[in-house]
Amino acid sequence: MANGVDYKAAGVDVNEGYRAVDKYRVQASRAKIPGQLTDLGAFNGMFAVPKDVKEPIMVSGTDGVGTKLDIAFKLKKYDTVGIDCVAMSVNDILCSGVQTNFFLDYIACGKLDAQIAGELVKGVTDGCLEAGCALLGGETAEMPGFYDEGKYDLAGFGVGVVDKKDIIDGTKICEGDILVGLSSTGAHSNGYSLIRKLVTDFSEPYSDGETSAKTIGEALLTPTRIYVKPVMEVLAQYRESVHGMVHITGGGFYENLPRMYIEASDGVQLCSVIKKGSWKIPAIFAELERRGADSSRMFSTFNMGIGFVLAVEKSKAQEICDLFNKNAPKYHKEGCPDLLATKIGYVGHTEKITGELKGNPQMTIFE
Repeated sequence: MANGVDYKAAGVDVNEGYRAVDKYRVQASRAKIPGQLTDLGAFNGMFAVPKDVKEPIMVSGTDGVGTKLDIAFKLKKYDTVGIDCVAMSVNDILCSGVQTNFFLDYIACGKLDAQIAGELVKGVTDGCLEAGCALLGGETAEMPGFYDEGKYDLAGFGVGVVDKKDIIDGTKICEGDILVGLSSTGAHSNGYSLIRKLVTDFSEPYSDGETSAKTIGEALLTPTRIYVKPVMEVLAQYRESVHGMVHITGGGFYENLPRMYIEASDGVQLCSVIKKGSWKIPAIFAELERRGADSSRMFSTFNMGIGFVLAVEKSKAQEICDLFNKNAPKYHKEGCPDLLATKIGYVGHTEKITGELKGNPQMTIFE
């Protein structure tokens, strides 16, 4: 049919897609690492299992950026949320003591703009470089009428391979272990549905002396810290002394800290005892409280300045903190506060809990 309806008339611009893919290739090439067997553009991605792994176990994680994207759209700043996308998966994978080998992303939109999509993928690539993993592939879906024009969704997943003997699964955690907290860069990528209720003008001037942000929107776009390299560097020396790890994401302390403990079998349940005031809570959280956030639910909504926690052998806790803090300058990132490791509490015990450990107030005790 000479006058038939084509794909472009239906709202999908194939040529814009080609332009976007050209930008993706440039970015993906920056994160290529040994073991990667395919380049961007193949139907699938291939990665070789490291030769020194005797009993390989595949570990995966998936997540998205969530409603933090809305701030990026309103500020027209698209080059950092890709870091958040990578961080949310690779930090989860890290909880088992595993470095992610490769990452794949997924971008969905109503109308594709190759320039915006390219900036989103630049952020993903930056995140992959921070995590030391390959950007092995991805997918871009243009769905006119399904997403509003100018809106994008961004998600992805990562896969790592570990020797079975090296997995950290929480079974070695014991009473008296020290909880080492690693500082966050702010709200990371959680709680933004609430944040968007509290902050309506993201162009408001804002300064807290902790970041280079000039507006509150810029402060809230500070990307999630990727803990992979500093933690793997500590594990290289102290793996046997690290008994459990947890990524503080949605649900804050109450939902996430219990995830590293196994359910009690002898009537005594291990739990986290957190020392109030043992670390500096970033100013952004006080600002959110000032704007109306429920003060009684801050630790069950946000990370409150601690984005990752390790349960470590008491006799090695100070050495581990010192190594994190000694290495911190190597991971300095412009516009972000430096990584700081602090002893924030210890592993205690409570009565055996019936039902779900996550969210149970007996599992996370503040003193």
